[in-house]
Amino acid sequence: MARQQDVRQLRAEHHSDRIRARLDDRRNHSYLGDAVLGAIDGCVTNFAVVAGAVGAQFPGVVVVVLGFANLLADGFSMAASNYLCTKSQREHVAKARTEEHRHIDEVPGGEREEIRQIFARKGFEGVALDHIVEVITRDRDLWVDTMITEELGLPLHGPVPIRAALATFAAFVVAGLVPLVPFLFSVDPGHRFLTSAIATGLAFWSVGMLKGRALERPILRSAFETLAIGSSAAALAYVVGATLHAGFGG
Repeated sequence: MARQQDVRQLRAEHHSDRIRARLDDRRNHSYLGDAVLGAIDGCVTNFAVVAGAVGAQFPGVVVVVLGFANLLADGFSMAASNYLCTKSQREHVAKARTEEHRHIDEVPGGEREEIRQIFARKGFEGVALDHIVEVITRDRDLWVDTMITEELGLPLHGPVPIRAALATFAAFVVAGLVPLVPFLFSVDPGHRFLTSAIATGLAFWSVGMLKGRALERPILRSAFETLAIGSSAAALAYVVGATLHAGFGG
C-alpha cells in the first residue's frame, strides 16, 4: 500500500505542469541553508561565550554584555563573509559570461566544436548531434549559458548577496539570543545557566533538524551531530573559563 502511494505521488510530481514549475523554480534561490548555518553558528558561539563567562564566575550582567557583544559582532562578521562569498560567486559567473561571449566572437568554430564534444560525451551522435549543435549555437544566450553550465560547471542563478547576508544575520541573532534569555529575565540566579543550557540544547536539536532538511541529510543524525558539536564547544568554553578563573585565583 505504501509503495502504491509512493508511486502515485511520484507520478503526480512528474506531471508536465509540476515539472515545468520545478524547472522554473530553480531560478529562485532558497536561503534556508544560509539561515540554518547562521542559526547553528549563533547558537554555538553565543552559548560558548555564556558557558565561558559562567565558568569564570562572572556576574550575570557581564554574561549579558559579553553575549550581546558577541551576538552583534560575530553575527555581522558571518553575514559580511557570506555576502562577500556570494558576491564573488556572482562576479565569477559574470566574468565567465563575458569571456564566453568574447570566445564566440573570436573563435566561433572552436566554440561550436566544444558544444559538439560536450554533447557527444552524453551519447549523442550523427544527425541528432548535428541538430543539437545547430539549435544551441543559433541562440547566442543559450550558447553562452550552455558553456557556463556544461564546460565550466557554474550555476546560472546564484543567491542575491544582500539577501544571503540578511538571512544569515537574522538567524544568527535569533538563535544566539536563546542562551541569553535566562539572564535577561527573572530566573533564579542559581538556575540561569541550567535553564540556558536546556534551552540551547533544544535550539541545537531544532536547528540540526532544519539543517538536515536543508541539506537533505538524515534529520535525526543531523540533529544529534549539531547537539554534540554545540555541547562540545560549550563544554570547552566552560572548562577554559573555570580554569582561568582558578588560575588567576578567582
